[in-house]
Amino acid sequence: MAVVGAGFTGLWTASYLLREDPSLRVVVLEAETAGFGASGRNGGWCSALFPAGPDRLARLRGSSYAGARAQHAAMRDTVDEVGRVVAEEGIDAHWVKGGTVVVARTPVQLERARAEVEHARAWGRDDLTLLSAAETAERIGMTRALGATYTPDCAAVHPYRLVRGLAEVVERLGGVVHERTRVTAIEPGVVRTDHGDVRADVVVRATEGFTPGLRGQRRAVVPVYSLMVATEPLPDAAWDEIGLARRETFSEHRHLVVYGQRTADGRLAFGGRGAPYHFGSSVSPAHDAHPAVWESLRATLREMFPVLREATFTHAWGGPLGIPRDWCASVGLDRRTGLAWAGGYVGDGVGTTNLAGRTLRDLVLGRSTELTALPWVDHRSRRWEPEPLRWLGINAGLRAMGLADGEERLTRRPSRIARAMAPLIGGH
Repeated sequence: MAVVGAGFTGLWTASYLLREDPSLRVVVLEAETAGFGASGRNGGWCSALFPAGPDRLARLRGSSYAGARAQHAAMRDTVDEVGRVVAEEGIDAHWVKGGTVVVARTPVQLERARAEVEHARAWGRDDLTLLSAAETAERIGMTRALGATYTPDCAAVHPYRLVRGLAEVVERLGGVVHERTRVTAIEPGVVRTDHGDVRADVVVRATEGFTPGLRGQRRAVVPVYSLMVATEPLPDAAWDEIGLARRETFSEHRHLVVYGQRTADGRLAFGGRGAPYHFGSSVSPAHDAHPAVWESLRATLREMFPVLREATFTHAWGGPLGIPRDWCASVGLDRRTGLAWAGGYVGDGVGTTNLAGRTLRDLVLGRSTELTALPWVDHRSRRWEPEPLRWLGINAGLRAMGLADGEERLTRRPSRIARAMAPLIGGH
């Protein structure tokens, strides 16, 4: 079989298949190097987050509320499964399961945090808790913290170390990873590359934000850029003020997505959205850099943690992630054509890719399991609108999320802009 893309999805899939059946011939084809895309550049949250909420999952064709609950349970198990593989394979990925704390810094954000916990309880979940201001301060020293939500279901990880470790595992198990081999088209039984054709009974498309570059896939997902910055290694005195002693990942209950972690070598790595979508679903190294967004991230981090005002920021980077039209990730196999796929993680891919890999293993081997019965299996998102509607709509949406935070600061009420946008970006 052939796997297109040597990121987390492709490598998890290849490794699980080879563990299950060492006789399989598995080749992984990668345009650049293993981990070049989002798998090697993300914020390092191995979490139980899934881009579509349970209400939306329950409404998928053939799904139910029980199916949505099963999806969340599978995501929770996935975090520990990644930790198990990291330990078993000896991958030095700096994996520490400290959970995630999402801070509420305004009364409106605190109301939203409380509603999120209540919604989780309505689904029978006890994994999300509401922290008081004092309990929040014990975990993170963020300014203006009124409270927070906390879940134990997240591990901080060095993503590039993890993806490179998985590539080594695949090759140790007998698979072949062909880097610098650009795929131009995927067809039933054949993969077209710039070095020739590869024939396979099953072809797995695992290309995420780079999917629009494949023939016939221009509108399958949109590549939206997320950017990151990182500080120099900070002294112990700074960490005494910042906290994150258990290496909790952290965020804020704002609308424009931000995310951060304390790295194993003592840096603060912090990222967020805000970079524009590029016309025609363009993906280019030139889009990885956006100085204005980087400066905004640095300013936000300094405002959250005043101890960083004199700290040096040594790194800045970015890259594309894949967003499907309904913001719902999917995995599946068309047995008639032998074409399989997984993706559309909307930035929640470090954990979800592992679940995808195990699910694709079962699908390829023809098994009917609890994983293959989950609601995201064989879900097909509709295609994005043609240009220029795509460019206008996506950039308007990105702008709206920033405006929603400003609206709440001014009105001290839940944003009407965010309420209007919620049905378009996953909702609950």
